Amino acid sequence: MLLGTNLGDKKNNLEIAKNLINKEVGKINKESNILENKAEGFTTDHLFLNQKIEINTSYSPFEVLKKIKDIEQKMGRIYSKPKENESYVDRLIDIDILFYNKLLINCNYLKIPHPQNYSRDFIKSLYFY
Repeated sequence: MLLGTNLGDKKNNLEIAKNLINKEVGKINKESNILENKAEGFTTDHLFLNQKIEINTSYSPFEVLKKIKDIEQKMGRIYSKPKENESYVDRLIDIDILFYNKLLINCNYLKIPHPQNYSRDFIKSLYFY
């Protein structure tokens, strides 16, 4: 999974998200370094903190997606329309499923592996210890 935040107390946002994931989705096995980087796909003055985590879960990918969207909502994420010619907006927390074992899923609301795994340089800069 990929965690990202560029609003509020960003370090705390990551910790809250990890605690909720650990409690509601599955046990966190590994955590990557935390990377501070500029936004991609939209204009903002707020830098992001990003981190990858690896979890063990008994839930299906679709159940995991529902649970992480619930966590985003619990934490106060607001979905708003991006500005014209931009793809994204600032966010308190964003949780993406990068991989799920070796599954390939390609439907309207879930793509695994995540399509940006290979196009976003910052994802390649996050490594597990």
